Amino acid sequence: MAVRSKAEPRPKKSANRDGRMSLGEHLVEFRKRMFRALLGVAIGAVVGWLLSDPILLALSAPVSAITSSQGRAASLNFTDVSQAFDLRLQIAITVGIVLASPIWLYQMWAFLVPGLTRREKQYAVGFVLTAVPLFLAGCAAGWYVLPHMVSILTGFAPQDTTNIISAGTYYSFVLKLVVAIGIAFVLPVLLVLLNFAGILSAKSILKSWRIAILVIVLFCAIATPSADVFSMFLLAIPMVGLFYTAALIATIHDRRKAKAQEKFDAELVVP
Repeated sequence: MAVRSKAEPRPKKSANRDGRMSLGEHLVEFRKRMFRALLGVAIGAVVGWLLSDPILLALSAPVSAITSSQGRAASLNFTDVSQAFDLRLQIAITVGIVLASPIWLYQMWAFLVPGLTRREKQYAVGFVLTAVPLFLAGCAAGWYVLPHMVSILTGFAPQDTTNIISAGTYYSFVLKLVVAIGIAFVLPVLLVLLNFAGILSAKSILKSWRIAILVIVLFCAIATPSADVFSMFLLAIPMVGLFYTAALIATIHDRRKAKAQEKFDAELVVP
């Protein structure tokens, strides 16, 4: 029996002929992408911890404005010993998520489309460059409607009463409003990238427009727990517009792809 030399390299394991990844490979890929995303969030959280004081001041501004707008006392209340620390920790993690958005958005796309080709890597870069501004725009939209919603919700309290708001509950409300809307603004870009990668067709996107609008309205109703319907539609209208913009881009891409395929097939026909 032939003995292999120590210097001789071991034969590499053959990849799947169809290029698909096994379940174990998917889990390894998921762990790698998740570690990189969490590392980026952790680094951003350190910055968020250092900025927690001015952020807390900005968060308390809508509550402080209740005194001048409604003529009643209002304040954020820390209900237990550890709540101040917990609140700063939550702020740090949230800032980390926002600052690391280019990292975890790219890792999410790279996991959805493993084994990226050169063109798909270009799509991934385009996804990050487009998704990050939209994510930040969504966060800004949530922050913009926050004071309006705080004023309306606290306005239901009877006159001559004091609004003593739990700091933890208030921040959970802000977190759900700001970050969730930021993520929702990114979803249309994901639809476009899935279309460019050949995973989702424009017809499939357009066929689901009723479901998409229903989900958007329900999401805005949950993310803006306000009796003011204006706040809900203020967020729903740009999200619906982004959905139809994604569908339009996907339609144009599919038509160009179909024309290129027809031209290629015509060139193959022997006269």
